[in-house]
Amino acid sequence: MEYIKSFPVFALLIPLMLSFAMPLIKSDRTIKNLALISSASSMALCGLALKYVIEHGAYKYKMGHFEAPLGIEFQVGMFECIMALTFTAVTFLVVMHSSGRIEKEIGSRNIQIYYLLMNIFYASLVGMVFTNDIFNAFVFIEVSTLAACGMVVANSDGRSIVAAIKYLVYSSIGSGLVLMGMAFLYSITGNLNIEFINAEIANAWQEYEKVVLISMALFVFGLGIKAAIFPLHVWMPDAYAYANNTSSALISGIGAKAIIVLLVKVLYSMFGSELVAQSGLLKVFTALGVMGMMMGSVFAIFQSDIKRMLAYSSVAQMGYIFLGLGIGNVLGLAAAMFHVIGHSVTKALLFMSAGRLAEGAGGVSIEKLESVGARRPVSLGLYSVGALSMIGIPILPGFVSKWSLSIASIEAGKGLLLAAIILSSILNCVYYLPVIIKGYFKKSEGAFDGIKFTRREESQIGTLPLVVLAGIVIGVGALSGDIINAFSFEFSKLM
Repeated sequence: MEYIKSFPVFALLIPLMLSFAMPLIKSDRTIKNLALISSASSMALCGLALKYVIEHGAYKYKMGHFEAPLGIEFQVGMFECIMALTFTAVTFLVVMHSSGRIEKEIGSRNIQIYYLLMNIFYASLVGMVFTNDIFNAFVFIEVSTLAACGMVVANSDGRSIVAAIKYLVYSSIGSGLVLMGMAFLYSITGNLNIEFINAEIANAWQEYEKVVLISMALFVFGLGIKAAIFPLHVWMPDAYAYANNTSSALISGIGAKAIIVLLVKVLYSMFGSELVAQSGLLKVFTALGVMGMMMGSVFAIFQSDIKRMLAYSSVAQMGYIFLGLGIGNVLGLAAAMFHVIGHSVTKALLFMSAGRLAEGAGGVSIEKLESVGARRPVSLGLYSVGALSMIGIPILPGFVSKWSLSIASIEAGKGLLLAAIILSSILNCVYYLPVIIKGYFKKSEGAFDGIKFTRREESQIGTLPLVVLAGIVIGVGALSGDIINAFSFEFSKLM
């Protein structure tokens, strides 16, 4: 059974190795099959690693012959495995969905490069989740950013090129801040391994208090830019709205979420919960979280483009995550990480189903979606599942997240946050429900004039991944108690 310990490493290496072969292959079908095989393999390996951790406990996997801190190691625990499994499962379903439609989105010339970038993108996120070395985490951040920018610009539209440049510029600023924070930490601890830094910070804090605080601030704001927390979100709406539907689903579903996972590891495994509490950072997270929840929703309400509406919705949902971090107790952190999972699967479902609705309506304008349910009933039904989860309908993940955040707020003596959670949920209704109502009930004369449609479009195999993803959304809600309990158990060791 010892060989199973290497599975997280191979979940990273398989997509990377296959990506190098893709430019040499001329057949588009073979490229798609390789992408499907690599994502399925990574998902299976992460699933088996999770099973091993459940049965035998967390462990560290040494890379090469040197022990940490000189050598590189992976931290493989319940938290890491659940997150990696979520990200690879979303990737697998997005890749499956893209196989029958990617030519429509980016043309046939860019297929090889596109799937190469996709493999590199999710492989780097898997590495980011498992790594126990802060410098390697930085490398994975940069690789994922460059791959994401390439995926945004893949359809060669002028707006997507501008969006990718904006994404790259802001991400570079964030990377610079993270690198500076890393340099400060290395100068006072002499280590890059997360656990060894944590051991040294207890001593360094007494002598270099300001250096430690500056380093923490650099990490938080650098990663905050990459995670698109309000008001550091300005790159996100254009990147999500102007990318092709496959890129929007994948980047919105898992891109920023891996950054959040890394941020949690940096704060609680590297700096430590006591230092985080003393720094006043929790108040900053609470304030930014509440502002993100409100302003993201307000901006979403005034969008006429469904993809931009979903992009601003992501800003609001990131606010919930940072609110959970700011509450400062175990349940708040567990609820925030559960929201990462729920939002990953739900937002991927929303972007893919919205893309199919836009095809059926002849455009991304929300006004054009009137009566689209008559043309795309399955797609609208799947979109509705995701939208109702975001609004917070019971049993679905969005409701569980908000309920758990509310309970955590009360436990922490921050009952006023309940008002923010309730108000933001009402705002969610304001921009999600009109799309459903227009699609199912509102009819306008000539809404579909000139649009060709066949019922086969709804029954093609490309719909299957969306159905599976909707099932996962419901399943995550049904299993929410077990997931939150598992996270609470893990985080209780750190706080």
